[in-house]
Amino acid sequence: MFHVRVKIVVPGGTGNAGAMLCRALADNGHDVVVLSRSGSPGTVRWDGRTAGAWTEEIDGADAVINLAGRSVSCRYTPENLREMMDSRVDSTRVVGQAIAAAKKPPKVWLQMSTATIYAHRFDAANDEAAGIVGGAEPDVPDYWAFSVEIAKQWEAAQQEAATPDTRKVALRAAVIMSRDRGSVFDVLRKMARLGLGGAVAGSRQYVSWIHGADLVRAVEFLLASELVGPVNLAAPNPLPQREFMRVLRAAVGMPVGSPATKWMAELGALVLRSDTELLLKSRRVVPGRLLDAGFEFTFPDWPTAAADLVRKR
Repeated sequence: MFHVRVKIVVPGGTGNAGAMLCRALADNGHDVVVLSRSGSPGTVRWDGRTAGAWTEEIDGADAVINLAGRSVSCRYTPENLREMMDSRVDSTRVVGQAIAAAKKPPKVWLQMSTATIYAHRFDAANDEAAGIVGGAEPDVPDYWAFSVEIAKQWEAAQQEAATPDTRKVALRAAVIMSRDRGSVFDVLRKMARLGLGGAVAGSRQYVSWIHGADLVRAVEFLLASELVGPVNLAAPNPLPQREFMRVLRAAVGMPVGSPATKWMAELGALVLRSDTELLLKSRRVVPGRLLDAGFEFTFPDWPTAAADLVRKR
């Protein structure tokens, strides 16, 4: 990480991951400026699409970490998928324009992306060098390909930005496991405690994840590194959904978990106003570039991560 106090601008820093990251950066003594569409107290208002007074925060900042984009926790209707696409691409494009127009542009731009960009597969893990970008897999719903297209255009918007003096990194993040209320882990923990955390639709699909503490450390590592381009933010040991939930049930002290068929998962997703792609797609992703660069995970394995999250929750 930077070894002196610096200014970091975080568009979209009010979600679960953003709030956690911004707290950690502020605790480390940095000047963190959050851009928010709501203009909530302590943030700077922006609309995520057009330039405005908020661009003054970019000019002279040391780093930008753009996390903006509509939440994926919703039904994947055509309207919601389009909003996911537009909110990600538009916000990335306007951040790039602000950096390009700055008299003193930031040294580094970390741009959120997603591990969903990789193919649905069981045979081998996806790293940045040999991983297979998805979109053409047989026997998967058509809209899964649109999710991949969102990720591809999201990253392209950053790469196409004319910011030659700013190092650019795309954060291909796996599912972030944090202790915050309303987080993915919070939901899974409650399901496991109720005995609902069993195998789903055969449970062969891999779950890639990262402990929130390691996410923060990885971001700090990337701010200080010389890496450019896509970087997988995922723990090095993804595991099948059946084993993932078995470990979580053990951590919460629940010996059993009710299994669910695909149609039961569809019904549950409908009730939760979410989508089964988040549960059924096999995301087998590993952090090749982070490991090669010398990053060491505090929680490389799910049993130690789950135990820590449950204990401190």
